This record gives sequence, structure tokens and C-alpha cells, in this order.
Amino acid sequence: MWSVLWAAVRSKAPYVTFPVAFVVGLVGSQLEWFLRGEPPPTAQEEKSISEQREDRKLQEIAGEDLTKVVSLKDKLEFAPRAVLNRNRPEKS
Repeated sequence: MWSVLWAAVRSKAPYVTFPVAFVVGLVGSQLEWFLRGEPPPTAQEEKSISEQREDRKLQEIAGEDLTKVVSLKDKLEFAPRAVLNRNRPEKS
């Protein structure tokens, strides 16, 4: 008799546990909302780190003249350094 009872409980467990879990979650959510209250309104949404980085870079280059750059002919270190500098001409 016990085996038949346990088999019935085992087969019907999802139908019983889901509503119980739903009610417990709903009560817990309402209790948490009641205890914490309304969240304070934010003045503005916070920017992500990548947006803050882009803003900082734009502010840094705002006063610079971006048309004046060093020519690649004048710049010797435009490529990765060769092993032990054997294949590079000496800087003058």
C-alpha cells in the first residue's frame, strides 16, 4: 500500500510544487516591496564604462590639431621590433 501511495505522490509532485512555489515567491516579492518601499528616483541614468571612456577620449582630443601627425617615413618604429634588432638600420 505504501508503494502505491509513494508512486502517486511522486507522479503528482510537479502539479503540487509549482503552485506552492509560485505563491511563496509572490508573497516574498510583495513582502520585500513592502519592507524596502519605492526606490529613490535617479537624476539620470548612469553611463556605461565604455561610454565614459569615449567621452573622456573626446575631451582629451578636443583641443588638439589632428591634422598634424608624424610621417611614417620619419618614424622608424612603425613596425614591430625585429629579433635582437639585427634587421633594423641604426637610428641617426
